[in-house]
Amino acid sequence: MRQASGSEAIDFPPAVERPAKLRRVTTADAIFNQLYADIVSLRMPPGMALQEKKIAEEFGVSRTPVREAVHRLEMEQVLVRGDRGLTIPDPSPEEIALRLQMRLQRLDAMREAGARLLGRDRIGRDVFVRGAPEGLRLVRKADWQVRDFDLFAAYGAVRARSAPAMHVVLPRAVMTLEEALDRVSRMIGAALDWTMLESFLPSTQDPQFRRSSLASSFLAALELARRGKLDIAQDEAFGAIRLRAA
Repeated sequence: MRQASGSEAIDFPPAVERPAKLRRVTTADAIFNQLYADIVSLRMPPGMALQEKKIAEEFGVSRTPVREAVHRLEMEQVLVRGDRGLTIPDPSPEEIALRLQMRLQRLDAMREAGARLLGRDRIGRDVFVRGAPEGLRLVRKADWQVRDFDLFAAYGAVRARSAPAMHVVLPRAVMTLEEALDRVSRMIGAALDWTMLESFLPSTQDPQFRRSSLASSFLAALELARRGKLDIAQDEAFGAIRLRAA
């Protein structure tokens, strides 16, 4: 638009068209959309009977918007009115195939959207809010305090647990089985009658050596009895053991 004032001409911008007034979504529209989605998605199965009163109670509205929504559904042939009242008709094979195709397309769209979301760059991994690193701030503080003695004691305890253990067996006087066999064999030949097992032990003041010689002499007596060189007798359990030449 141009407006002349004397010899000057002024250009005005064209008038901006006002957008059309948006249609207000009514209660009947909301009920229609919800029922239509439930029927098409088979959340309401075919053959199900509907009652306007129950629908109004479910949505918490009066029956007037429900009647309007039901009338629109009848016009769309989504609902039929018969002897049983309002029912959902059985879909034709073409409608079933179309619904299945729509659900598959919706599933593919969801998968593609998920793949696009996962494929986008992530903040902190692929892209960063700030290009320059912020750096690290080092904070030093003492958690606990100890004396030198406590520190050395703790170090020694750790080393003692981690160091390999070494066991040293001290030598001690024992009588071997070979020595006991030789001693009992020589002494049983000189014994004429039953002799106590303790009589074959060497005289010693060491209790450990005495226990060792008693055990070795008893094993030697068993071995000689097995060879048939002597007889062993014991009158009762835990009683004295007597030996004599066979």
